[in-house]
Amino acid sequence: MSVNVEKRVDRPGDATHAGDAWALKERIRANEGVLKQRRGFFTDAYRRSTTYLLYEETPFHEDDETLVAFASVRRDGYVLFLAVAPERRGSGYARRLIADVAEANGSVTCHARTTNEDALGFYRHVGFEVVRRIDDYYEDGGSAYYLRLGEDGGITGRLSDFLR
Repeated sequence: MSVNVEKRVDRPGDATHAGDAWALKERIRANEGVLKQRRGFFTDAYRRSTTYLLYEETPFHEDDETLVAFASVRRDGYVLFLAVAPERRGSGYARRLIADVAEANGSVTCHARTTNEDALGFYRHVGFEVVRRIDDYYEDGGSAYYLRLGEDGGITGRLSDFLR
């Protein structure tokens, strides 16, 4: 059975899908203990960023759809939030979102918890490099890696093709 996936974009100042993004982020936080932002921080960051969202149509119910992944990104290509529904991981959605960010910005950077092996594995798989470790980066004292995609932060044509 094929699944229809629709990409949507909320530009800075547009929070049309912020509620759906918050709900997905909170579901992941409750199950995995990551993405621990306060609602006010999340909403403010969402409104200032460009957010790429992927919605799946619910089979047999064309009017029903579910947010399955999103990435909120600053103008400089820094990924503030990247989330994929746990049941949809491995479907290429995160790679697709990172490719959209790379295409729009020419560079992609982010932070990831040093303890989040799933996220770090994904980032390494698609070509991110660890630039540095930052101790006590998160509010709860957790440490992070600062990651960059591509040489000197720029995306080469070959790398952009790989991400697609």
